[in-house]
Amino acid sequence: MTYAVTVDTSQPEGAPDLDELQRAGAAHLLREGLDAIEAIEGEDGEVVEIIDHLVGVHPGGALLKVFVEAPSLEDAEGAVESVVGEVLERTELLAAWTIDKCEVELHLDSAAESLAAADGPEAPAADPSTRAVAHPTARSLEENTPGRGGQEREEMRAKLRALAPLLAGVSASTLGHLTAEDLEDGKEVDEDFNVSAEDVALAAGAMYFSIDILIDEIFQDLDTLGDSPSAAQCDGGLMQLEGLPGQFMHLYTPLFARKLLVTAASLTGRMSGPGFGQLSCVAEELLLRLWLETTEATLDLYGLLTPGTAEALGSLRENVYEDLDHEWLYGPAMDGIDQDPTAAHLGIAPMAVKDWFTPFNQSRSVHPYATDGE
Repeated sequence: MTYAVTVDTSQPEGAPDLDELQRAGAAHLLREGLDAIEAIEGEDGEVVEIIDHLVGVHPGGALLKVFVEAPSLEDAEGAVESVVGEVLERTELLAAWTIDKCEVELHLDSAAESLAAADGPEAPAADPSTRAVAHPTARSLEENTPGRGGQEREEMRAKLRALAPLLAGVSASTLGHLTAEDLEDGKEVDEDFNVSAEDVALAAGAMYFSIDILIDEIFQDLDTLGDSPSAAQCDGGLMQLEGLPGQFMHLYTPLFARKLLVTAASLTGRMSGPGFGQLSCVAEELLLRLWLETTEATLDLYGLLTPGTAEALGSLRENVYEDLDHEWLYGPAMDGIDQDPTAAHLGIAPMAVKDWFTPFNQSRSVHPYATDGE
């Protein structure tokens, strides 16, 4: 059976936060170490095969998701903890890091399917409370999901609060937290329609935290593409490229992915620095969409995607996007808008994939690599 094992690692207590370059280096070392191990044999001779892995590094450590084929949940957790521990131990720069958590996240459907297939006197009871009595280490799905437990959720909450100021290009008002000074007419702020400072901090911190995930996954998409002519002809599963308009998969070439990567680095860098202005091109509009979806997934993973944090991200969408023309690319009813010569007369930016990296006007700039011709 295939299991997704989540591993939370951290630096030694008191160590300074990793900067951007250090995080990139740590992500590379972790991926390289995991790539070198295809399978591990347990104490009883059972073999656990490593299928795939995802690595996201934040200032205080790393969050890994390792997909394995294993005889049982316990085998999966034990093997992955052993593998990650070995990778850390063998990597000089990471040798002092610790594993804070290593556990399988069960999906409700998969768990139900496994229980339905189980048979015989040793099969676990169908009722969760009965299983808990019989097996004290069993936990409910809610407790077994990162962020559902109070301690881990609060630790992540504190981490996101600390990261929030680093998203310096996004103001609190952009995320929906308005004070009386923000209102030109001087009216009092309606508390029922004002995002709290706490929710704004969590949303901003989650956006900053998700930068590594977004860029790492585009890197992984590039690696998965390999020598494939395009995403449509790629055998492996893609991550961020899959979130782009599906009708153009045949045009997402390795060169396109590289342009997307440098544009992502440019956009996230600008929004992390003071003085962020406007989105520069269609590619940045699409990337912000992917970034916000990744942020929502991060918050949800830790049980922090609440109506307040969702509203904060929604406010950012409303304030940063000048229009939602790029959303038309996702609608089947708008198939062909990218090639429609009359679109410009309707005030719509050029939507052909080849134009996605073209600045909207002379006052906007795009990374030089992304503007190079084919």
